[in-house]
Amino acid sequence: MTQDALVWCLVAATAVAVAAALVLRRRNKAMAAKKQQAEAALTQRVSEADSQLTALRAQLQQHQAEHAKTIQEAEEAAEESTKAVLKGSARFLQSLAAEQLALLEEIQRKYGGHSVLGDLLEVSHANAQMARKAQGIAVMCGAPLGRRNRPASVYDVVRSAQGQIRNFRRVEIMQQTGFALKASAVSPVALAVAELLDNAASFSQQGSPIEVTFQRVQKNLCIVIDDAGVGMNDEDRQKASALLSGDYHPRLSHLGNQPKFGFPVIGLLAQQYGFRVDVTGVSRYGGVRAVVLLPEELWTEEQTAPVEDTQVSGIRGAVGRTEPVARTAHGLPRRGARQVPIASVPDQDPTAPPAGAPEEAGRAAGRSLGAFQRGTLSGRGLASAPSEGSDDA
Repeated sequence: MTQDALVWCLVAATAVAVAAALVLRRRNKAMAAKKQQAEAALTQRVSEADSQLTALRAQLQQHQAEHAKTIQEAEEAAEESTKAVLKGSARFLQSLAAEQLALLEEIQRKYGGHSVLGDLLEVSHANAQMARKAQGIAVMCGAPLGRRNRPASVYDVVRSAQGQIRNFRRVEIMQQTGFALKASAVSPVALAVAELLDNAASFSQQGSPIEVTFQRVQKNLCIVIDDAGVGMNDEDRQKASALLSGDYHPRLSHLGNQPKFGFPVIGLLAQQYGFRVDVTGVSRYGGVRAVVLLPEELWTEEQTAPVEDTQVSGIRGAVGRTEPVARTAHGLPRRGARQVPIASVPDQDPTAPPAGAPEEAGRAAGRSLGAFQRGTLSGRGLASAPSEGSDDA
């Protein structure tokens, strides 16, 4: 009986174990099903979240693009407005410079060989610098340069640029040249060389030389400017090269409180008119060597006689005969480019009278003033002078 009880106990225990196993199996299946459902739901929620995130990211990118576009449009509008204001101001300054030039001419014609004319040299020189700065600002703001109908000697163009900087007496043009710039290249090259000469004079000691030479290299003509300044480091060379290449156009607001228009203006001119400027070289004095490389499309070997510094009876007489004025459909004068000679700054006259002869000194001063004005006038006259009644006014 004891064995039977034991057997029945074992059978009962086995049945309980089997039942427990079945229950546990069902529970595991149920849990697995719930787990699968939870995983599926979680996967669906993650997928929905990813979709929402993708949509939100796309919206964010769209908003960022719209925001950036709005900022860019606002900056461009502000830049254009600033350029328009500066362009108008620069044109006004150019008009003032032209009026001052006319006044100097009238004084010279009215008072002849008076000794006071010698003092007006500084006035004329300051006027030339103001006109160059105004022209550079106008170019930076998108204003076109004046057009010329005649070529000009490369030598005279450099002499003209020399007369537009403060320390013009430090510039030494080491040689003559038989080459001439084509009419379309005279204005931009004159302004670019003037800016390079001004830069050379500004970053070198007073009294140190600034030498200009001309070199023909294959099919190119080079204007080489050597100064005795401190030179540039690698970072400065990279910045200068970027500006002079014309590929980088800085905004006016990026030029700082004391804006330097020189290199940006040169870069714009070089890009527009097809010449190149390099300032990475080192001069024989340890300073900067600036090279203006002019392709053959901009110059010719045809010789153009340099303007002589003869006695002047009036600047307009030195300019030459007035061309017939074109008229608009309403009979008003059409705006046109001033055709002025490319002249030079005054040389020291070895035959100048002694200081004790005021009358002769006055006449000499008048002659010097005339020569100087012809030289500095070229920088102003290269740009078109605004005229009332023009078609594009």
